[in-house]
Amino acid sequence: MLSQYLLKGCKKGTRKRNKYVEASRGLSRFFVGVYVKEVTKLMINEFKLRELGFDFMGYHLQKGDIYTFHHLIIPNRNGGPYARWNGSILFSTPHSYLHVIENKDYDVFSYITSEMIDMNIKGYLDAENIRNIDDVLRSFEREYSGARTRKGKVLIKEEYTRRVKL
Repeated sequence: MLSQYLLKGCKKGTRKRNKYVEASRGLSRFFVGVYVKEVTKLMINEFKLRELGFDFMGYHLQKGDIYTFHHLIIPNRNGGPYARWNGSILFSTPHSYLHVIENKDYDVFSYITSEMIDMNIKGYLDAENIRNIDDVLRSFEREYSGARTRKGKVLIKEEYTRRVKL
């Protein structure tokens, strides 16, 4: 666990954080108790996500969500770097939804990824790109409405459909 990792080197039973370990891993304290990579923090500020109130896919921050870094060009599983050119910032709910889409319909996933790459290159969240993402998500939701996973769980959770109306 990350918390165990950050406490490495501290006396057993103490809650003192090891600042050196945090800095050496590119982590910084962004919210109380939440550590994010420095590039994520920089992108949140650059794209003004807190002021806008939504992420690269057009989702509002929901209860229990946190900011996450999504690898756009080179996936994390292939050793993709945590770099601005390779990422977008998503809240945890749409991030998990995007990976559901990746497993079900790779063409839709690729289209959404290309729209996010376009916004990353522009340097701002473009309303037209977010509308395009919303349109393709709506068609995905129509196609897979009522679908279930192999374990019998609902594929498209209700919180996946709560997006910004632009």
